[in-house]
Amino acid sequence: MPIIYFAYDSDVLVPSEQNNLDRIADYLKQNPTLGLLIEGHCDQRGTEEYNRALGERRANAIRAYLAGRGLADHRMKTLSYGKDKPAVEGSGEAVWGQNRRGVPVPMRMPQR
Repeated sequence: MPIIYFAYDSDVLVPSEQNNLDRIADYLKQNPTLGLLIEGHCDQRGTEEYNRALGERRANAIRAYLAGRGLADHRMKTLSYGKDKPAVEGSGEAVWGQNRRGVPVPMRMPQR
């Protein structure tokens, strides 16, 4: 699954990520037994509280986009890690840019 990247201090989906979002939506439509956990992440700048909230807004932005593409809301969950789980350790824009992300994690849906 592709990772969705965000601009600094933003929860707005950037147009360059639309193709990746569409790929996620198409994959889930083709696999109706799967759901999605959407993790929101931030870079190391900002307070813990601020980054948790920003990570949640990022995950919800992805969720809203996928819902707009027809994915049922009950198939998606969100979780914010804030700055607690960086993809890359260190500092500087090249590192921070990799940590400002939404990570879609496929999961099996419970049987109804």
